[in-house]
Amino acid sequence: MLGNSKYSKKVNAWCMYDWANSVYSLVITTAIFPIFYNSVTTSASGSDIVNFFGLEIVNSVLYSYSLSFSFLILTIIQPILSGIADYSGNKKFFLRIFMYLGSFSCMFLYFFEGPNIEFGIIFYVLASVGFTGSLVFYNAFLPEISTPDNFDKISARGYSFGYVGSVILLIICLILIQGFEFFGFENSKEATKFTFLLVGIWWILFAQITLHYLDEKPKKIILNKTILTYGAKELFKVWNYIKGVKNLKLYLLSYFFYSMGVQTIMLVASYFGDKEINLDQNKLIFTILIIQLIAIFGAYFFAYISRLRGNKFSLITMNICWIIVCITAYYVTDETKFYILAAAVGVLMGGIQSLSRSTFSKLLPKEIGDTASFFNFYGISYNISVVIGTFSYGYIEQVTGSMRSSVLALTLFFILGLTFLIFTKIKK
Repeated sequence: MLGNSKYSKKVNAWCMYDWANSVYSLVITTAIFPIFYNSVTTSASGSDIVNFFGLEIVNSVLYSYSLSFSFLILTIIQPILSGIADYSGNKKFFLRIFMYLGSFSCMFLYFFEGPNIEFGIIFYVLASVGFTGSLVFYNAFLPEISTPDNFDKISARGYSFGYVGSVILLIICLILIQGFEFFGFENSKEATKFTFLLVGIWWILFAQITLHYLDEKPKKIILNKTILTYGAKELFKVWNYIKGVKNLKLYLLSYFFYSMGVQTIMLVASYFGDKEINLDQNKLIFTILIIQLIAIFGAYFFAYISRLRGNKFSLITMNICWIIVCITAYYVTDETKFYILAAAVGVLMGGIQSLSRSTFSKLLPKEIGDTASFFNFYGISYNISVVIGTFSYGYIEQVTGSMRSSVLALTLFFILGLTFLIFTKIKK
């Protein structure tokens, strides 16, 4: 894959960060940690009600709220950090900082047990901040390493790197958990905890390729009020610019709403399978593994559809399909239907992530030189959408006592996203 002569070293190096950090998204956030978290917290408390700093709360609701909080932190600090990065031209420095924050926090999850739930939630939040924060600076490199006509292909290539890399490590983790005795672990729980260390190490090691090959010319700066407020001022400039560009405004509104649904589903899907369908750990991890393989196909499939019919057609199609997925999920009660639904999620997940990023790149004005500010705005939109999406999901479950109601409520976000998308003009 790396040896493909069609792509430059810089492009392949950029894609390698997807390979490096996607293991966190898959192994920790999606596959293993939610199941582990549910198991150890339920065992420790004797029910799904846990005590978090004296607050009695359902474990899955706390999980959703912790995700919301992590993205809220990013929303607050990101303008300051991106301002420093933009002012100094040092995106790579901040990519490195957030990468290390995420990877080391992930490794600290090794010490999480059911009774010390505060410890686990704190480091899970920090890992999430590191993972998502690094993506802002990573995405900002895309217009610098490619031309608009290749955004779709390279964005899809990045995601495919991520899917392949994360699948490889997930298979390794699955083998470790299932064959824990052979590898010298006392039980599957100890093997599961060891996978948290593997993810952090993998993330750090492969990220070095990206950091080595991506170029930039940083400037030495002295922190002052001007620099610290630079990011916020740039965001207001971007917002004022966007307000005058109808298509860009409509697309960002669409992206904002449908991301609430997409990201929430991706973050809580395994928890849904564990708690509502009662799938055992191995079946659930295997299902998620298959989803990732299907997602590779989805990324390239919708990139191909976009070349034939345009990005708008593909995004509209996917939003309609997401609505159907949410409605169907409400009624799913058996394994077979869950597997079919999971396959659909895989195709849609691969397609919408890749095309959302490349479509935004296409809509950026050609005359701008500072893409980081626009991607910063894009990233903050994403962060706020996840805050609202995951909080809504947790709150609805808390009120209704059912995850199914939460999933059904997500259809509203996709309907709003679809509505704004219909009125957006996007060139092929």
